[in-house]
Amino acid sequence: MKGIKIISLTLPVVLALALLPSVTAQSHKHTDSQERSHQLPRVEIPMPATSDGALRRTSDERIKLGVDLVVLDAQVMQQKTSRVVGDLKKEDFVLLEDGVKQEITHFGQDSLPLSVILLVDRGGCLDPFGEQVRQAAADAISRLKPEDEVALMAFHDEVELIQGFRTYKRSLIEALGRVPPHEEEANHCFNRAFYAAADYMRKASNPDGRRVIILISALTKSFDCSGPSGEETRHALFESGSVVCGIIPKTALQRIENGVMGGMAAMAGLFKAKTTDVNKLAEETGGEVASAKPEVLNQAFNDLISHLRTRYSIGFVSSNTKRDGSFRKLKLELSPAAKSREGKLVVKTRRGYRAPKDRAGSVETKSKN
Repeated sequence: MKGIKIISLTLPVVLALALLPSVTAQSHKHTDSQERSHQLPRVEIPMPATSDGALRRTSDERIKLGVDLVVLDAQVMQQKTSRVVGDLKKEDFVLLEDGVKQEITHFGQDSLPLSVILLVDRGGCLDPFGEQVRQAAADAISRLKPEDEVALMAFHDEVELIQGFRTYKRSLIEALGRVPPHEEEANHCFNRAFYAAADYMRKASNPDGRRVIILISALTKSFDCSGPSGEETRHALFESGSVVCGIIPKTALQRIENGVMGGMAAMAGLFKAKTTDVNKLAEETGGEVASAKPEVLNQAFNDLISHLRTRYSIGFVSSNTKRDGSFRKLKLELSPAAKSREGKLVVKTRRGYRAPKDRAGSVETKSKN
């Protein structure tokens, strides 16, 4: 919210009561904006490029394969210790779509390149992207593989693409110095940011890659701005196949600001005000949110990249052949034999996807033939 000043730990209740009328008004404004179509700032989407700057071309056949083949990015951890389990086999997994068992046709671990979007928050009271955090991000980029690609976006009220997808890491590290200044009076428009990131990921990333959006922010929850609803943002993330992760630089003031926003969001939720929760998005897409002091954030970034490397890529072609654009629920679990052998494990992956949808013209063409 604009102009929030941190005074005491009792501030969440006071501010929530004071701001509820404006939050409710913003919710009505959002409904009007949906009828006019989303008022998101336009992000120009360049064609993805190779390390030498040449445009990467994608054939129609490759696009169709990417549509029909559904790929999950899954992480398996021990329930008690949170230790990552990285030695499982295809037969150790059971995959259900809308309750129907699916055949796992593709299986691997760290076999596909990463497509990563760094999404940097520039709004609110605190700047989460100080020099230590910037250096930690640069170190994390330098540890990626040569075939991995990274893009950089920044946001507050608007979303800006700072650097499109590149595999050349030096250009990405240099782009970190072009992140725009922090705007204290600006909002944290998480819904706009994730929607734009998902859209860019879907249009410009490597179609054969594993997709990750990493938010860098002082907050884990924020009020929605006018534009796409939380549900539309959620579905955009599912459609893009992106895993949502978060990096939260932890300080005393950050804990207060995060607590203030959390308290305000909880109170405003009683009046149907919409919010976006990063922890919930991470849970639904199979990601994780890491928090650490800025001086040791390098290790948190390192752990996150390491976890991405130990995730499983699980692909299947749905037994439901309808191309109707419907949302389909997914459930990935361990087989009884794996549960007996490994003990209590937690499987993190996305909980659904949106089925492909044929265009009207395509359907007519098929019916004529």
